[in-house]
Amino acid sequence: MSDWMVTQSSSAGRRPRALSPLREHLRDTFWFAPTAAMVGVFVVWVGAEALDTAIVDALQRDRDYETLGELLRFAADAKTVVSAVGSAMMTFIGVVFSISLVAVQMASGQFTPRVVRLFVRSRITKATFAVFLATFVLTLLVLTSFDTVDDPRAVTTVPLVQSVLTLCMVGLSLLLFVLYVNATLRLMRISHVIARIASESFRVPASMPVPVGGQEAPAHGTETAWVPHDGRAGVLRDVHIARLVRVARKHGVVLRLIPRIGDFVVPGMPVLAVHGGPVPPRRALRYAISVGVERTYHQDLGFGLRQLSDIALRALSPAINDPTTAVQALDRVVQLLAALSRRPLDAALHRDRAGAVRLVQPVPDWTELVDLGFTEVRGCAVGSPQISRRMLAGLDDLLLLAPPERREPLLRHRELLRQAVDLAAPTSSDRDFALRPDRQGIG
Repeated sequence: MSDWMVTQSSSAGRRPRALSPLREHLRDTFWFAPTAAMVGVFVVWVGAEALDTAIVDALQRDRDYETLGELLRFAADAKTVVSAVGSAMMTFIGVVFSISLVAVQMASGQFTPRVVRLFVRSRITKATFAVFLATFVLTLLVLTSFDTVDDPRAVTTVPLVQSVLTLCMVGLSLLLFVLYVNATLRLMRISHVIARIASESFRVPASMPVPVGGQEAPAHGTETAWVPHDGRAGVLRDVHIARLVRVARKHGVVLRLIPRIGDFVVPGMPVLAVHGGPVPPRRALRYAISVGVERTYHQDLGFGLRQLSDIALRALSPAINDPTTAVQALDRVVQLLAALSRRPLDAALHRDRAGAVRLVQPVPDWTELVDLGFTEVRGCAVGSPQISRRMLAGLDDLLLLAPPERREPLLRHRELLRQAVDLAAPTSSDRDFALRPDRQGIG
């Protein structure tokens, strides 16, 4: 019935794995990959230099000075190439950085500022910068290895392996540059941006635990205490699920997250409620709650819908007036809601290895998600038959997929849209046209 349900059916009976947020936090940074690449290339250079030294020592022990002389002549030519690569690589990095800035500026101005995160999380962008910087660092290190001695009997090292390694890095840099330009052009196209938002959003419900066999949430016991937030004010980005479950199991309690992922928290605000026992030591909960300046995809179920709504609203603004882009955003809104239409919502129950609930994480319910996906766009759909027709088709599709108890918000939005069009359309023919469901809007 949906991508999400197919994924869940293939992994039935397997408890979802609670991953550390560290990987997601590193994906949201731009410094880690280039730094790791520069450290890695330094380690590789040390090994290449040792290999070059071993080759020279072996040739000197065999008194093969003729071969050493040829290697010295090769080194003289290679030094010229390495010097040219080193000076050109910084210019190349500047060009790539300029392309990135232009692409980010255009995307944030045309779509929404929140899509900048897609550029930051782009693997090809990080790989390109990492390889370029690593190549530049490698050329500097290789230049330090060239020996000024011309006598084969006195030379200590000839950077043969290092020069070949530099040429390989140059070739890799050129290949990544082509891939980077292609990926950047794709990210500047709205269809690919919307598809990336949807794919990132689908990872959230796929990683959340699902009650087995319609199992109801057990009682958590009496609330005995709560844990205040003692860090900086900001958006609750995610929580370390595995650590909180481990702490709750160790102390025999149930922890309940009070704010939802994406809520703004301030120091002193209660963030965790403790059920069935004393408060765990503060040091045990250290680094279990992450607060930042903006929301992330990692555990935020509504962030994808929020971005899609923002893109549709900006596309429908008088300054842009691009209803086709809004239709593309509505396509993905319907896709996400269809994937969640039969999924248990309201709370995610995280269990320990024995099957006992140890962490209760609140999530938006069905009505909130439907309102998030349609309310604001519906307010701008009155003057655009393309949007009203696509929204009606999407609501009709969701009415077919959703169980009876979840049809009320869909019917409500359908009726409100019909009333708004009835008031705005000047003639009955215009009203009939605007209220005719069409999955493509107007063809």
